[in-house]
Amino acid sequence: MPLDPQAKLLIDLIEGSGSFALTADSDPQQLRDLYASLTPPVQVEVARVEDTTFPGPGGDVPVRIYRPDGDAPKPAIVYYHGGGWVIGGLNTHDGTCRAFANALDALVVSVDYRLAPEHPFPAPLDDAFAALTWVHDHAAELGIDPARVAVAGDSAGGNLAAVVAQLARDAGGPPVCFQLLIYPVTDHEFDSVSMNDNAEGYFLTRDAMRWFYSHYLNDPVEGADPKVSPIRASHLADLPPAYVITAEFDPLRDQGMAYAAAMSDAGTQVVAWTYEGMFHGFLSMVDLIEAGKVAFDDAVAALNVAFGRA
Repeated sequence: MPLDPQAKLLIDLIEGSGSFALTADSDPQQLRDLYASLTPPVQVEVARVEDTTFPGPGGDVPVRIYRPDGDAPKPAIVYYHGGGWVIGGLNTHDGTCRAFANALDALVVSVDYRLAPEHPFPAPLDDAFAALTWVHDHAAELGIDPARVAVAGDSAGGNLAAVVAQLARDAGGPPVCFQLLIYPVTDHEFDSVSMNDNAEGYFLTRDAMRWFYSHYLNDPVEGADPKVSPIRASHLADLPPAYVITAEFDPLRDQGMAYAAAMSDAGTQVVAWTYEGMFHGFLSMVDLIEAGKVAFDDAVAALNVAFGRA
């Protein structure tokens, strides 16, 4: 089907501005500042929001904890923001985390992991796994039910969530009850049908993915590492149940669906859905795109099942 009319309006605005046109000479910090400047102001109130840090493998890691009303131990989501491992942070995904906390009556712990190129692979991943461990180690004081901790993330954050779930399985913990993977990066590839068909013109481009990888990886050979490309893991059994969201006009669509299929073939419980007419990033635009709200509600429903509420 064609690009959704609401999505097309936004794409036309983005393409017309040229704001996110990346070249080999694009400066990461300038792009971070631009991305941050486009973040809408907070409109969703949460009972309590706390910024803190925990000791990570490379120094203190900032996290933002969103806490709804109520004192009983609650389920939790450890959330990893998108941005190609290079841009993004707590503020750019603040609205999404607030919305999940309220809709799920769950704590959301948003992780401000180190960014490339200053901190290339595996630093962001090391922080991501350390955050999951910290949440479990401090579950009692945080008011979290340690049996109901999910990992979630969008784009590069979806990549981190997927790899963290594999690392937790291989290490025998911490336990993860669910994976919410929102248009995740799952394979270091540039030749799939969706990568070619949606190479340009839909916000995230194939060249942008090349640019992000050029900053994240120390060497392109690392792209074959399952810690970069989780679909290349030796086995995908015994992973937490997953809900995988992809968008029709997204270069990452095929690799996200391929990862869902590979997990399912290995016996992991997976639901995957491609949202027609949508582009990469649409779920964060729930106030502007109706399908973004639909996808958000679908994700909430899947998490409620994982949390034993349905």
